[in-house]
Amino acid sequence: QIQLVESGGDSVRPGASLTLSCVASGDTFNRYNMAWFRQSPGKRREFVAGISWQGIDRSYSDSVNGRFTISRTGARNTVFLRMSDLRPEDTATYYCAANPRMISQAWDDWDIWGQGTRVTVSS
Repeated sequence: QIQLVESGGDSVRPGASLTLSCVASGDTFNRYNMAWFRQSPGKRREFVAGISWQGIDRSYSDSVNGRFTISRTGARNTVFLRMSDLRPEDTATYYCAANPRMISQAWDDWDIWGQGTRVTVSS
């Protein structure tokens, strides 16, 4: 199976943009649907965005739709999360996830997880 490593988290001001990256290794990247989740202390892990293994189908949570964009490149085994118009409520640890079956908003449908990257939005 693949291993996932996220990067790109930072502390930014409201309204800023940021791009997160998740690099996969160890297996055929294009077999896997990919997703981003986020979690804040004391809160449940929340679906943010997902993309199918072909890169055709995308899904977003209502809270980020129109502000965040998920994409992937097979050439670099990487999935990105482009975040714009960041708000304080976007503050969380962001996790990359993979599974070979489907895009799901349920965290327990995803088999493989990265270690997370921290995003803080504050003035």
